[in-house]
Amino acid sequence: MFKKKLKSEKISEIEEMKEIENTLVDSIAPSALQITSNYIQIGEKFARTFFVVTYPRFLTVNWLSPIINLDRVFNVSMFIHPTDTGIILKKLKRKITQIESQISTEQEQGKIRNPILDTAREDVENLRDKLIQGTEKFFNYALYITIFEDSIDALNDAERQITGLFETKMIYARPALFQQQIGLNSTLPFCKDKLSITNSLNTAPLSTTFPFVSSNLSSNKGILYGVNRHNNSLIIFDRFSMENGNMVIFGKSGGGKSYAVKIEILRSLMMGTDVIVVDPENEYQHLSETVDGAYFKISLSSDNHINPFDVSPPGEDETTEDVLRSKIMDLIGLLRVALGELTPEENSVLDRALTETYASKDITFQSDLKNVTPPVMQDLETVLNNMTGGDRIAKRLERYTKGSFAGFLNQPSNININKNLIVFSTRDMEDDLKPVAMYLILQYIWNLIRNEHKKRIMVVDEAWWMLKTEAGGSFLHGIAKRCRKYWLGLTTITQDIPDFMNSHYGKPIVSNSSIQILFKQSPSTIDVVQQTFNLTEEEKYLLLQADVGEGIFFAGLKHAAIKVVASYTEDQIVTTNPEQIAKIKQAKEELK
Repeated sequence: MFKKKLKSEKISEIEEMKEIENTLVDSIAPSALQITSNYIQIGEKFARTFFVVTYPRFLTVNWLSPIINLDRVFNVSMFIHPTDTGIILKKLKRKITQIESQISTEQEQGKIRNPILDTAREDVENLRDKLIQGTEKFFNYALYITIFEDSIDALNDAERQITGLFETKMIYARPALFQQQIGLNSTLPFCKDKLSITNSLNTAPLSTTFPFVSSNLSSNKGILYGVNRHNNSLIIFDRFSMENGNMVIFGKSGGGKSYAVKIEILRSLMMGTDVIVVDPENEYQHLSETVDGAYFKISLSSDNHINPFDVSPPGEDETTEDVLRSKIMDLIGLLRVALGELTPEENSVLDRALTETYASKDITFQSDLKNVTPPVMQDLETVLNNMTGGDRIAKRLERYTKGSFAGFLNQPSNININKNLIVFSTRDMEDDLKPVAMYLILQYIWNLIRNEHKKRIMVVDEAWWMLKTEAGGSFLHGIAKRCRKYWLGLTTITQDIPDFMNSHYGKPIVSNSSIQILFKQSPSTIDVVQQTFNLTEEEKYLLLQADVGEGIFFAGLKHAAIKVVASYTEDQIVTTNPEQIAKIKQAKEELK
């Protein structure tokens, strides 16, 4: 009785498993399947399988890569069947005998030398030597491709495109007529060669069929940016080896942008490169303190001040007049950001007022700029009040001289920049004044760079703040175009990609940057990124599904999937994880 009960339980379990299996098969299987002579319809999709029938005498490395990288859906199967070397040597011996006999016959008939026969004899002899020496093996190689499209017309277009790419390399493919079912099964992951349409290849040409040859971005100099996710090689690169040292970094919040930049800063400092950072969120303070850098907070209540009227001595190829005229143009740009757009008459008045303001401090085109005391914003207001047409501008300027913003632009400079890492923070600045603050900081940095030529990197985080105004975008674009001459690499970072790219200066800044790094993107911005960087569908999905610190690294025409990696010590210095930062601060407090 007990045995019968066990038997009935087993039967019920088997029946239950069969029901589950049937349910699974039903959910996976297509709604309908139609097999014709040259295609298969699977539900609403159409599939066609074709095979490579012949190859040229020579195959180049990576010849299959253009096919693999097509922005289409298809399956590719390769079957490599080893053969017995002894049998191949017998066949080659018989073949060389036939060729020699044919050559002798043609010579007896008085015919001229046949280069085709001579080449064939040479090829067979070379192959025999390599097989006997063991440096080559012989294989039967099959290559099948199944393409999937939404219609017959699209299927025909895809086939023409793929066969056209093959034929440019003297490789010819044919559809598997009346064999579409076994052709499809041969390209599914069953590892079964149902078609059995092979070509004989020895080791050397067979090795060229490997399609996954990724860009190698390793060099003998530079810094480590991360690991190449295609082949696990190291991406070691010197940004200054490109046409320019500029870089743009795009990604959503939390994608790893600032983390990657901090890693680059830390490693660049070790290689002797100075770094200047415009930090909108106080993210670089811990890094600055760790490497003994200079950290300045620019805000209305800060003790750190930058005087926009500061002038530096002329460089080797400059005159005092060049420096002063350039400074006046920079000040006009700053005042456009601070006061809003100016009319042509106001621009003219302001230009003349700035010249007179400098003259009031004995700074003219003939002055020695090494020992001068620059004016402040209050001096400009005084000059404007005494000029015809200047009173309206002076009235708008009062908020920066006597109003709530007086401590921001109306003070002499008091910062010491004699450090390898300099960070300017604008986090505590009011949002309305952030574009002004960033313009002022960049203007100050630019004068510093022009005054002393050194290998430097300038990082502008959340650069879309600059592009919110016409003058700010123009100034940042100007730096991107000219910084190469001053041994400077500009790094532009943003998470607000649509606003950045919709600016007149967004695309020119990207086009003037030899290196681009794209981190994880949001679905709302991925189309803009795809269009800007001409990404394939696979690269688009890679960015949508990327983890923190993963993305695509572009260096000129080369690009590779990257994963940013850091040592434990580097991670403790550059981390942006709030929980990890809190633990570090707690550990510091305990040490005290």
